[in-house]
Amino acid sequence: MGEDGAVTSAPQRPDGPFPAPRLIATDLDGTLLRDDKSVSLRTVAALAAAEEAGIEVFFVTGRPARWMDVVSEHVHGHGLAICANGAAVVDLHAGREFVQVRSLPRATALTVVETLRGAVPGTSFAVETTTGINYEPAYPPFFQDPGATVATAEKLLRQESDDSAPPVLKLLAHHAELAPDEFLALARSAAGAYAAITRSSPTALLEISELGVSKASTLELCCAERGISPAEVVAFGDMPNDVEMLRWAGTSYAMGNAHPDVIAAASGRTVDNNEDGVAVVIERILAERAAHA
Repeated sequence: MGEDGAVTSAPQRPDGPFPAPRLIATDLDGTLLRDDKSVSLRTVAALAAAEEAGIEVFFVTGRPARWMDVVSEHVHGHGLAICANGAAVVDLHAGREFVQVRSLPRATALTVVETLRGAVPGTSFAVETTTGINYEPAYPPFFQDPGATVATAEKLLRQESDDSAPPVLKLLAHHAELAPDEFLALARSAAGAYAAITRSSPTALLEISELGVSKASTLELCCAERGISPAEVVAFGDMPNDVEMLRWAGTSYAMGNAHPDVIAAASGRTVDNNEDGVAVVIERILAERAAHA
């Protein structure tokens, strides 16, 4: 269940004709995945049926590539996924190989660190790169990484910018006392001119990317390569890092457990992730397509 509680009313579809999409873009946590991080059998079947019908499926997530095993078996066709809120496109058929990286310059990340330390005391940081995550001593290691380096963000980011320094995908900022949306608003006010700042966690954990990098902008690039327009895309999401993608897509659905900003951004609404809200919509798309064939 998301932080705003479950909504179990019937799915609401956008007004007008039901879309005939060429691509489905779906977030993972709180959207496609159930709360236990599983993919239900119903959802697996719906994804496979969509691909069989010629509709491409893109997983578009804030997760790093190394956390994509949960859906690797369910990627058909192209095998690509958009990770780290748009900072990376990875090939899940090729062992999570990076196909495209839209990195956060280390100098920019240092500016953000300096700015947030001054504007929001008590902020701790982690640095997500193409090779893993490193974090400050005060940063909560939500998922233990035995290969992580623990040091100040300044030290982590001041590696020489040569081939030995992996690209930074995103900067993570955590606050132990502030409410999540309060922290997001403060950070955007203080540092929003330097980087794109969003969140997907129910805790006060922010995700910071290069300006212009988002799920929406990278999805747009992937769609442009395929000649797919926004009107031919159906998107699903539940948290603020999904807002731009839902606004960009021609048809979009907020999950029943979605954040209020996501509900406002989407053109429709489905039931929550534990009720297979993505599968519910895909099944209806395919049923209506078959009825009009």
